[in-house]
Amino acid sequence: MKILVTGGAGFIASQIADAYVRDGHEVHILDNLSTGFEKNINPKAHLIKSDISSPAILDLFAKEKFDVVNHHAAQIDVRKSVNDPIFDANTNILGTINLLQSCIKTGVKKFMFASTGGAVYGEQEYFPADEKHPTNPISPYGITKLTIEKYLYFYKNEYGLNHTILRYANVYGPRQNPFGEAGVVAIFTSKLLKNENPIINGEGKQTRDYVFVEDVVKANVITLNDENSDIYNVGTNVETSVNELFAKLNEIAGDKASEKHGPAPKGEQARSVITSEKLLKKFNWKPWIHIDEGLRKTFDYFNSKI
Repeated sequence: MKILVTGGAGFIASQIADAYVRDGHEVHILDNLSTGFEKNINPKAHLIKSDISSPAILDLFAKEKFDVVNHHAAQIDVRKSVNDPIFDANTNILGTINLLQSCIKTGVKKFMFASTGGAVYGEQEYFPADEKHPTNPISPYGITKLTIEKYLYFYKNEYGLNHTILRYANVYGPRQNPFGEAGVVAIFTSKLLKNENPIINGEGKQTRDYVFVEDVVKANVITLNDENSDIYNVGTNVETSVNELFAKLNEIAGDKASEKHGPAPKGEQARSVITSEKLLKKFNWKPWIHIDEGLRKTFDYFNSKI
């Protein structure tokens, strides 16, 4: 198949592109390189330096005739979405609609979308959340992701464009950017390797479901040929607090740092954990990498880059 991976120079999507290349697909990567890196791009993939909001996207789609679009390009920082919701909406909603319009005009068969299994649910009513959990996002980031999901439902009903929505838990692993505000594992790891003390936001009791990037890649591979338009959670069913996460990473680093706390940020949930039972039953997907193994793999990766 001919697949366009948006955001394919970034942390998650570059590894998905790698997997698609290994499976023999023709892979094109669309990335403006604002947060992604050319070094992440598979040498067998075709890089298109452009933005998802560009008017030239339609010409690109008309020329290449993609079979599938795997859409990961996005503004991913929850805190930035709170501080600048207009930028968040312009990027995540209008940019995606630009892609969708190009899809229906050029015969794209399927649209795969990286949504969020934490932010779309908001403060959970039960734990872990399944795909039927009420969606009450408390951040503009979560709102934009949910909005795109609704647009995909519209494009399926109006134009027959099939879709797969993957609601990720908190993804971590090699290639994660340690210099932004998102990605606590990469940020903590980078600080520890520099012999700096990470700062835990708030009390550190807030919990997240941390899923290793290799498992997320597998979810994108096994759902590629799914002909049903559906939504799947991609998580581990395990809660880990930020304090626990710090302790695990600090132990790997040799217990050199101490637990230090800073102000609590706005727009963040207290608890977040999802179940991937639906993905397990349909595709036999499960999180193969336990968090202790995943953190060690991540730490070793960043250590090798020093």
